[in-house]
Amino acid sequence: MSEAVLEQPHVLDAASAPEPPKASGIADKRKRWLIVGGIAAALVLLFFAVRYMVWSTHHETTDDAYLEGHLHPISARITDTVQQVLIDDNQNVSEGQTLVFLDPNDYKVRLDQAQAALDEAARHADTAEAAIRATSQSAIAQTTQAHGSIGEAEASILAAKAAATAAEAGVPRANAQLQEATATLQREDADLHRYRDLYAREQVSKQALDHQQASYQVAVASQAAAEEQVRQAEAQVVAEQQGVVRTEAQLTNSEGGLQSAQATLLETRVREGQFATARAAVAQAAAALEDAKLQFSYTVIKAPVSGRIGRKSVEAGQRVQVGQPLMAVVEEQPWVVANFKETQLEKMRIGQRVEVEIDTFPKHKFYGQVDSLAPGSGNEFALLPPDNATGNFTKIVQRIPVKIVLDRDSVRGYENLLSPGMSAVVTVATR
Repeated sequence: MSEAVLEQPHVLDAASAPEPPKASGIADKRKRWLIVGGIAAALVLLFFAVRYMVWSTHHETTDDAYLEGHLHPISARITDTVQQVLIDDNQNVSEGQTLVFLDPNDYKVRLDQAQAALDEAARHADTAEAAIRATSQSAIAQTTQAHGSIGEAEASILAAKAAATAAEAGVPRANAQLQEATATLQREDADLHRYRDLYAREQVSKQALDHQQASYQVAVASQAAAEEQVRQAEAQVVAEQQGVVRTEAQLTNSEGGLQSAQATLLETRVREGQFATARAAVAQAAAALEDAKLQFSYTVIKAPVSGRIGRKSVEAGQRVQVGQPLMAVVEEQPWVVANFKETQLEKMRIGQRVEVEIDTFPKHKFYGQVDSLAPGSGNEFALLPPDNATGNFTKIVQRIPVKIVLDRDSVRGYENLLSPGMSAVVTVATR
């Protein structure tokens, strides 16, 4: 029994003896495959790690990036009632396309009033200009006539004074002739009396007496003529003096005409001032007309640029106020603003190539280039920038906005699909 017992383990050992080598071989193979696989995986990981390290030394990436674009707000420039709205949300519009019509009637009336005011001011200016021409011509004519009259009067005065002087010189000559004629008469009278006495005593002939009588009559006539000449000379002096007075009066009258012409010239200057005022009124009316035209043109609201309509909040019949936003036009050329950490900007330069992955289109890669770097961090442009000089200080890595312009080729086909505000992942090749 003991032998059976002893043999049973032997039989079991004999039956199971070949199994351990097979299990050991499989285990060894597994271990080898695991080791090889681990080494291969480690090599692959190392390869990708090294590749990523090499790649990361020449690339900077961030997911803090968003699409930006030009959003042009459209607002009312006048207070009016909306007459017609020609567009709808998300609609594409072209530059200069009419978007909204406002009621133009009130502003058309103001435009007509401004035009009428301008016409009236222009007529007043024309009247003032015509008055200037008339007054100026009259002043010139009066001045010329007055100067001519003054010259003529001065010449007449000189002639009258010369004639008066000549007349005054003739009075002494006439008096001298009168004295001579008087003396001759006295001598002839004395001779006549002597001849009469001699004739009475018959010492002279009747013929001699008659001859003396004739000489006496001649002396009487000569004295009378001399007295007449004296009277005429004195009358001539008086007449010439009166002529001087008349010519002086004419000179005074001519000088008065010159003063009248000067007064007319002053009136011309006054009218020139009135004309300047009228021209200023014309300019003011023209400016009012231009303002009325502008106000009238504001009743038609047009798109300032091409793009898509967004944020529309206007309807027909609505009363709008000055500056009230009605809608916005978003341009079709967005760009990306990527907020990089300040530690990522060491090698970043303008013009470097950029790869952009927009979350909305994960299967399409967009490309562009660095356009510019912001002149300050986001905190510097915040409404309440932090003051690190107060309280406890904790250093925080700042982010600098970087503007990235997308290439037109990579955006082609997505122009109407890209919208400002979309999230993106940006990678900049800094090599």
